[in-house]
Amino acid sequence: MNYNLVKDILSLLESFENSNSSQQYSANVEGFSQWIIDTKSQTNTSDLDWEGKVKGRSIESVISTLLVHMSKYAKSYSKSAIHESEFSTQEEFIYLITLNSFGSMRKTELIKRNKMDKPAGIQIINRLIKSGWIEQVDSKKDKRSKILALTEVGKNYLTYKMDDIRKASKIVTADLSDKEKIDLVRILSKMDKFHQKIYDKNLSTEQLLKEAFDSYTIANNPNQ
Repeated sequence: MNYNLVKDILSLLESFENSNSSQQYSANVEGFSQWIIDTKSQTNTSDLDWEGKVKGRSIESVISTLLVHMSKYAKSYSKSAIHESEFSTQEEFIYLITLNSFGSMRKTELIKRNKMDKPAGIQIINRLIKSGWIEQVDSKKDKRSKILALTEVGKNYLTYKMDDIRKASKIVTADLSDKEKIDLVRILSKMDKFHQKIYDKNLSTEQLLKEAFDSYTIANNPNQ
């Protein structure tokens, strides 16, 4: 038996347990494996360069800016995908895709899934109802409440435009390899999980930044 290998594995397990006090990773083989991947793939920021670094610009600022840029690029492709269609905004087809993928749901759930303010979300829903693409029906679970359902007209029109919509989605991933796409999904999913917990609290504008930053501080200083 290679005892040195066993010692190395035990040492890694000890480091994993010590650094995972906040339970960021699940306490099983999958969590341990992911921790190893994340730990070994970390890049020293001194090896990277970015605009404004010499003047003190942080890597977090760069990431935030790049995410904003990506959002704008994606939006421009989406606008092109629905050019000369009956869709007024990209949010309209996103709402239809949500209903098509996850099934009928209440207005508040549909709005929340798409991270929108309620007034703006209601306006989109009203336009979709007026267009005949979605309808309000009685809930099978609670006859007193209404849920939104995709109509056949809405499903057919969505299908008709899906080819262009898929093209817009593919373009956003640029020239990433399959492995890079998987890595990106893993990283963005981790970020999304963090922010979703804060989003679900429905905090006021005054409370939001403090609450989010407190959560950020705890997540990045688990041993304090």
